[in-house]
Amino acid sequence: MISLKIGAIVQARASSTRLPEKVLLELPYGSGIAVLQQVIRRLKTSKQLNEIIIATTTKPEDKRIVSIAEEEDVKFFRGSEKDVLKRFYLSALENDLDVIVRVTSDCPCVDPLIVDQVIKAHLDSKSDYTSNINGGFPRGLDVEVFNFKVLETVFYEAAHDFEKEHVTPYIYKTHPEKFKITSILSDESFEDNVRLTLDTIEDYAFLCCLYDYFPDNNLFDSDKIVLLLKEKPWLKFINAKIIQKQIHIDLKQELIESIKLLDLQELNRAKKILEDYMDENIYTD
Repeated sequence: MISLKIGAIVQARASSTRLPEKVLLELPYGSGIAVLQQVIRRLKTSKQLNEIIIATTTKPEDKRIVSIAEEEDVKFFRGSEKDVLKRFYLSALENDLDVIVRVTSDCPCVDPLIVDQVIKAHLDSKSDYTSNINGGFPRGLDVEVFNFKVLETVFYEAAHDFEKEHVTPYIYKTHPEKFKITSILSDESFEDNVRLTLDTIEDYAFLCCLYDYFPDNNLFDSDKIVLLLKEKPWLKFINAKIIQKQIHIDLKQELIESIKLLDLQELNRAKKILEDYMDENIYTD
């Protein structure tokens, strides 16, 4: 059997629009351990990964990201801030990866058992791209696995900004007909709308609660999160109103999401203007 080199590429940068320096925040609070470190330490317990590479930018403030990678004894790559696809491709190329596992640095509850499950399903099915996105898993347990040849195709063919910023939409959103795609479904009963990712201060408060609840074992798996939220269902209210950022291909989709946000904030006059605008069907891509 041919041995494949499987590596997790973790995209990380200090700048963030909603919560600046979020991956450098201590988790749990006061622990001296950064969010990014928790992600790395969790991935290190995977039985399928051969490499962990932190893909950051060349901006001066991301020297702190590099320092964490060095402290945790994992590899790093510095590249484009905006063109994350290029950063991913060059990271994989430099490290001779055959299979890439995409994990983001703002997911400090990433479950290595789920990572290994998705990798195994990818290899067994001989797919081009395998993920558990939209498979009943909470936001923050997302895992994407794809072959280097697929990443190379995307790198050379992706044309839209959102395809370059988010790495994989070319595969599953704009050109799924080109690839063999496998989706993994959860066999756990996760609470609806649970967010295990870090985008806002409310997310941070929720994650601190989780980590404080398991002080002797910060490598708690998703099963324990399910049990905790059944025991303390009020915890999920902390960040329940946070709306996840979406990838939109056209203006129509952006307008629909904008109306939802305006409705949430009871900005009724602005909402009415957009609704009338859409009713007239005068928007263009």
